[in-house]
Amino acid sequence: MDTSSAAGKPVQITVMDGYDLKGSKGDAAVTFVRAEFNNAVLGDSSKITVSSEGTAKYNFTSSFEFTSDGANTLDDLAHKPVFLTVFEVLPKEKKQKEEKTTILGQAVVDLLPLLEGECTFEIMAPLHPVVGSPLENLRPGAKCCLEVTVSVSEALLTTAQILGGNLLKVTLEAAYSVPESFVITGPQQNYMVGLQVPSIGEKDYPIFFRSGILKLGGEREPVPRPKKWPISNILAPGAQYIPDSFITGGPYVEEDGELNNPEDKDFRNQAEISKKRIVWDLESRCYLDPPAVANFQKRIADCRFWPVEITRIPIIPVIKGKSAKVDKTEDEAQVFFHGVAYVNMVPLLYPGVKRIRGAYRVYPYADGIVYEKTKCLFSLFRDLGHQSKLGNVTGVNSPLVKPILSKNLREEKPPKEKDTTSSIKSQSSDNPLEGDTSLNQNSEGQQYVEAGTYLLLEFELEKALVPKRLSEELASRVKEIIPIRPALVRRTGGAQKAMDDYHTQIQNIATAILDEYHKMFGKELTTGKDLDNQTLEDHKCQLNYELNCSGKYFAFKEQLKHSVVKIVREKYLKTTAFENQEELQAFISELYIFLVDQMHVILNQNMPEEAQGSTAVVTPTSSDQLRLFAYEAQVNEDFPLATVYYEERLVRDNQNVEHWLDYGSFCLLTNDVHKAQECFRKALSLNQTNIDSLLLCGLLAIMMEHYDQAEIFFEDATCLEPANVVAWTLLGLFYEIQNNDIRMEMAFHEANKQLNAKLAKEKSTAETVDIGGKLEPSLTNVGVVRTSSPTKGDVTQDTISMLDELLEDTTKTQPESAEHRKPSLQHQVLSPIQRNSKSFTKEKKGSKGHMSTSVLASPAFHGVSPKSSSIFMETTRFLMKVNAVQFVHRVLAHELMHPQGGPSCEYYLVLAQTHLLKKDFEKTEEYLQAANQMDYLNPNVWGLKGHFFYLNGNFAEAKECYERTVSFVVDAAEMHFIYLRLGSIYLEEGENEKAKNTYMMACKRSPSCLTWLGVGIACYRLEEFSEAEDALSEANAMNNYNAEVWAYLTLVCLKAGRKLEAEQSYKYTLKVWL
Repeated sequence: MDTSSAAGKPVQITVMDGYDLKGSKGDAAVTFVRAEFNNAVLGDSSKITVSSEGTAKYNFTSSFEFTSDGANTLDDLAHKPVFLTVFEVLPKEKKQKEEKTTILGQAVVDLLPLLEGECTFEIMAPLHPVVGSPLENLRPGAKCCLEVTVSVSEALLTTAQILGGNLLKVTLEAAYSVPESFVITGPQQNYMVGLQVPSIGEKDYPIFFRSGILKLGGEREPVPRPKKWPISNILAPGAQYIPDSFITGGPYVEEDGELNNPEDKDFRNQAEISKKRIVWDLESRCYLDPPAVANFQKRIADCRFWPVEITRIPIIPVIKGKSAKVDKTEDEAQVFFHGVAYVNMVPLLYPGVKRIRGAYRVYPYADGIVYEKTKCLFSLFRDLGHQSKLGNVTGVNSPLVKPILSKNLREEKPPKEKDTTSSIKSQSSDNPLEGDTSLNQNSEGQQYVEAGTYLLLEFELEKALVPKRLSEELASRVKEIIPIRPALVRRTGGAQKAMDDYHTQIQNIATAILDEYHKMFGKELTTGKDLDNQTLEDHKCQLNYELNCSGKYFAFKEQLKHSVVKIVREKYLKTTAFENQEELQAFISELYIFLVDQMHVILNQNMPEEAQGSTAVVTPTSSDQLRLFAYEAQVNEDFPLATVYYEERLVRDNQNVEHWLDYGSFCLLTNDVHKAQECFRKALSLNQTNIDSLLLCGLLAIMMEHYDQAEIFFEDATCLEPANVVAWTLLGLFYEIQNNDIRMEMAFHEANKQLNAKLAKEKSTAETVDIGGKLEPSLTNVGVVRTSSPTKGDVTQDTISMLDELLEDTTKTQPESAEHRKPSLQHQVLSPIQRNSKSFTKEKKGSKGHMSTSVLASPAFHGVSPKSSSIFMETTRFLMKVNAVQFVHRVLAHELMHPQGGPSCEYYLVLAQTHLLKKDFEKTEEYLQAANQMDYLNPNVWGLKGHFFYLNGNFAEAKECYERTVSFVVDAAEMHFIYLRLGSIYLEEGENEKAKNTYMMACKRSPSCLTWLGVGIACYRLEEFSEAEDALSEANAMNNYNAEVWAYLTLVCLKAGRKLEAEQSYKYTLKVWL
């Protein structure tokens, strides 16, 4: 850095006035101010008498020269303040030759604003009294202070330096759980900590923290507490504190260092309350110019860990005239209790991170290990090459004491070359822990490990090394990639407008006819007598006669003619003449039927409810039912039918984000990546804050190698929902693909942090709900307990009445349940069968006629075993849910290496699913066996084994597995297809009664066309034709395009002797079959 332009710039400190001053002999005291900076006296003010109000006008200006490489550098300005000491001149006594002075107080002026680009600033610096000063006893409300102005002729830093430079603040709070050999009594000890940071250019700047205070345990250090200047010989106790700088502490889990896991909480509490500790509470600052910032980043990326050394140095009082004797008797200087903590500085390279704080364990200092972890060759406290620096750092040595290291400071011998070579040799060995003899020799340092000593450190930068994109910028980039598409305004026009005009004319004409009828026969209607059919027929004839004679009938036809012409043109698109009479007659017949139907529709809508009588209630198929039907089609690998259902949902509501996500997930299953991308982007355009849409768009961008867009999507997701574990994990996987290890580590660290917070919250909630040791079934984490579903052998002889009740309840509850079904992609989890039929399924509350929670919304592998609680299994569930199987194996590889992960039952079940999807039955069986060995009582394992045997054609084994699954008290996550396939096996083997009972259980949990069809077939084979017809009718209502349903309806009608209906059903069978 070129700082020559800043060389020789004067920094002026002007003390204007002093307020609320008080002398030892009264208020009218004579005082003067002495200014000091960097251990140099800048000057004394003239002697000023304090007024009766306690004010003294000093108007005293002093200055020092700022130089880039001289005595007063940028680093000096960063961490050294200006001291303003107020002296009182005592009156002369008799025979007193010289004036006596006493110190009243000391003020501190922080020069940090000068490094922020300011040229002038004013402060009211508090005047801290020294011990015994009269300023300690001021009147209430008095604030003793000095008015100070600091100025420079021009800014000390250029604009480039301000923008590209940085300020590093290092805070050493304390060392906790120190060795028991550290005692308060005995010889005085100087407890010191040191580290190196890049400063100007590529030079290293040593930072030392000295004079730690050894304390006994008994209470926790208070927070917040002020930080102290790293400078000795501060006269006033209050002046040692840095203004507006405090240690605030914080939860362990939010720290960046070690010992921040929940299992470390007890040890941390014990260490920070009851055990010995060494307290510093010092903050040291270091200015980093732009080249130093670049070097700082590079050093972190290369080394990751930085050594922070700790030592204990005995203090020997300085005895005048006997230094030579001390030199003769002193042995080679030693470093006692030499330890080192390895600080992981990588989080400072995370985007937007300016501060790291945490606890770091102390290990014995060993050259080989230090070099291996930090690439550092020298020790600040031991190696001769750094002793001169140690002696020149302000605050390390006190003028009142003399460390043993003074001998080395005088000698300043260069290090022997063979020592460095041997050190490097041991560091480059394959096993530095075994080959380094210094580890065995450092028995004092080993006491740190035995005691569990750790340092509490904080590193804070003024600006983040890696800027983080703002959420507004990310949202703007997402909008650029996928513009918001507002919903199309539905405009009435064309055929719809023609229909609306026709309906309006019908209403007007019907009203006019009713008015005419009331005019003619109103008196007869008011008598209250019921009119017989003959009277009504007479009224009709008279009304027709009157309308024809008066010309109103013709007027009504003319009134309708225009709207009918519009229907012909707009709806039937008929604008040319007909070629022959037959074509004309066919068209007129079709048009007449349509117009009459529409007339009936509009008249029924306007008819009073009591006049309509009892009409059949047509229950429309809900969106969730369509999803279930699509899901069944997927399981049966009938993808065209599944496509029809998904597209039907989009036709009904194409503004629903979940509909597009479901369809896109289905397209991923069929490997239609481009259509999946289109669906996910459509969902994101409808709601650009939807987390699942952003994550899925990011996954598709990775698959299509649009990495810039993928990063935008994932980062935006983490900004919108910082607590989303899956979003952070997927961001980490993206950085892994990009070979960006530092950001990958950042994302995984944040994901773990959010998962731990989530688990702690869930644990707290569970402890609150768990009153008396009993939890509600809905809150358990081991599956869904079946409380009302019938099991094998529970069905009684009144099966038919139960079937009727189910049919009735289904009709009643389906419209109701639709109100409660709110799609939530976030909380859906893949079930074992969804390896063949990937689709989103929703939870439906209620009992009869509702889709059961355990069928459609249970966690994927909830069985007897609790879920694995790692970020990678959380992400695996999401990926399986959205059919992004391409990323599953990459995530599972991380699960094996994760400290909280490893092979689990769920892990093997996911592997089995992925291989079953590929029809790799050999691998599937292998992983299912491994899952079964880990949790033999997990119903999900047996359910998936049943599906494996079923797809493999081994129906006997499949039947056994399904029956075992059904017999468990805890339901498997997916029971719908277990019932369906078990029922089909029963039908194949002729066990119709069991098939009927099994299908009825499926109907109760999640009714569909296939479940009712199974009931109908079983009842037909049991010759219960009435119940079979009811079940088949229900199946037909849910899907009237199922040929098998029509076929069995044909058989039922033939058995009942209804040949006409049988013929109609047969024709429909042929029609839908084709």
